[in-house]
Parts: sequence; C-alpha cells; structure tokens
Amino acid sequence: MKLAVSFSAHVAAIIGANYLTAHFGLVSVGFGLLVTAGTFAAGFALLARDFVQRYGGIPWALAGVLVGGAVSWFTATPMLAVASTVAFLGAELVDLAVFTPLRRRGFFVAALSSNVVSAPIDTVLFLAIAGFPITWQAITGQFIGKVVWATLIPLALYVVARRAVLRESVNTQGA
Repeated sequence: MKLAVSFSAHVAAIIGANYLTAHFGLVSVGFGLLVTAGTFAAGFALLARDFVQRYGGIPWALAGVLVGGAVSWFTATPMLAVASTVAFLGAELVDLAVFTPLRRRGFFVAALSSNVVSAPIDTVLFLAIAGFPITWQAITGQFIGKVVWATLIPLALYVVARRAVLRESVNTQGA
C-alpha cells in the first residue's frame, strides 16, 4: 500500500511538473527569483522518489521516472518530457549515492541530504535540455522551491505526523 501511494505520488508529481511548465513556462516567485511553473511539483517528485525507494527499492524509483516521462510526452511536450526524464534520472543517480548510505541515520536526514544534492543537478539538466535560461535567479529560485518548500516542509510534517501516530499507538496499547 505504501509503495503504491508513493509511486503514484511520484509519477503524478512528474506529470504535474511538466504540465505546469509546458503551460506557464518561467514564473516569478518574488525577490527577483524565477522558477519553472512546475518547480514545486518537481521538488515533491524528488521527495516522493525517496519514499518509493524506501518502500520499493531502486527499480521502482527508476520506473516512476520513466512512467512519468512517458505520460508527460502526451500531457506536456516531447521536449519537456525528454528534459524531465534525463534530469530526473541524473538526479536519481546522484540521489542514490547520498540517500542509500544515509538511510541508517534516518529517513529525514537521508531524504533531506539527498535532495539538497540532487535538486541542483535536476535543475541545471532540466533548464539546459528544455531550453530555459540558466541564471542565478532561476537556479536559486528552483533550489528554494525544491528543497525548502517541496522537501523540508513536507518532511517536517511527515516526521511530526509519524511521531503523533506512534505516540497514539503506544498510548492505546498501554491503556
């Protein structure tokens, strides 16, 4: 069940990121920063990928990228689908090098660390292949969107919710 939910979220985030970017391109997020319209969804895809890897392993994480890219071919544009697939696969390879060894230190540390490292790889590859300008405003905006808004905040909420569920479980067992 956890694998199905995380895999579906991963694929949906990839498709959503590409759809939004195809229809709205680069958008301002204030402070002179730019992001592709699908940045927050793309950042969530990076986090969802860590859950997929956690529950299903590396083959499932790679399959999510390929399925998301294939569907994006029809829901966005072929160029964005290719750029997205290459960027997510590049980020996935970097993510593996960081996430897998850090998992023993906890999911939060592993996911946050791997996304801090893989988000810039994803950003630069995507912008370059899709034909968007590679500027400090775009890279900084994408990094903040992917790491702070789409990784750190959801991870913090996940940890808080998980602790609350575990605490409730202990309280009901002890009663």
